[in-house]
Amino acid sequence: MRDFAGAKWGYVTRRINDRDATAPGGSVREPQLGDLVVATVARLGELDHLEDVHGRRVRLYWGDIVVGAYGNRYATDFYEGYLPTGPNVHLLTAGGLVGTVASAHTRRLPPTELKVIGTLNDRAGRPLSLEHYARTPSPHTAPEWGTLVVLGSSMNAGKTTTASALVSGWTRAGLAAGAGKVTGSGSGKDRWMYLDAGASTVAEFLDFGMSSTFGYPVERLRTTMISIRDALVDDGADAVVLEIADGLLQSETRALVERLPGFAHGVVLAAANALDAVAGVTILQGLGVPVRMVSGLVTASPLASQEAHAATGLPVLSPPQLANGAAVDLVRAPVRQTATTADPAATADPVADAGVRG
Repeated sequence: MRDFAGAKWGYVTRRINDRDATAPGGSVREPQLGDLVVATVARLGELDHLEDVHGRRVRLYWGDIVVGAYGNRYATDFYEGYLPTGPNVHLLTAGGLVGTVASAHTRRLPPTELKVIGTLNDRAGRPLSLEHYARTPSPHTAPEWGTLVVLGSSMNAGKTTTASALVSGWTRAGLAAGAGKVTGSGSGKDRWMYLDAGASTVAEFLDFGMSSTFGYPVERLRTTMISIRDALVDDGADAVVLEIADGLLQSETRALVERLPGFAHGVVLAAANALDAVAGVTILQGLGVPVRMVSGLVTASPLASQEAHAATGLPVLSPPQLANGAAVDLVRAPVRQTATTADPAATADPVADAGVRG
């Protein structure tokens, strides 16, 4: 085992700014969601690298010490994973999410195996969790130019690309764009895409004590969604885009979608193809969610875009179109309103009932 001073810290630990005040614990306790954990690499598999707190891909070697956090993962194109029941565990994401793989997509190699050394402790020997580093909630405030939520028909439908295009379009128009990742598994790639697109501020579930969101109660996720929006506004965002991971059939995504009326003034659906667009719009409209447009992977095909538009009656716009001006048409001139409660129905954006400009 290598010395702890040379440990490799995963992205999920990015809020820990006092590493020198931590040390590996000598015992292994029953894992809890968000607990920080120290482990050694026992066998390399699909994930042969770790994404560090700066976004760099750090190559892993047998015997490396890694610092991550326990959590579950729900990824239809990767791993399904859960809290482990013993010292032999797996690396669920390159960002340092640790658990045990229950199933995997057929194109994935076996997971990288880890052996737990113990918890990450403070100077007093107390085990640490991401909850200890969670951001203090901000006042409940709706952004002046509105809140849009990007949903996907499935994984890899183009959600993050679409959200980043909205950020780029708003930024080019002179707005301070805030971007948030509401649900998902501990990894920084979406955060970097938002920042590269010009986001003035970014927030995610990790900022509120979760290494991943799969397995948390829906009310916790709902509260976190509001807290992310509030944090972005508190940090100066004029307009906010929030991305909810996975597809509409994922149980927690579906539960959050049911809370969007009155919270978001509009939803953008990222769809993989025209049939997905039709099914997704039908589901959302049935839940009373205001779908403004369709984007995502479907827009790679002009014919598929025409099919989706004809079947849904909604605009179908590509990420480049959003970045080049169409994003501004999804928001409207600012109307100040400060929410006084955490209830989404009472934190409605003032544009929610006014429609969309254009």
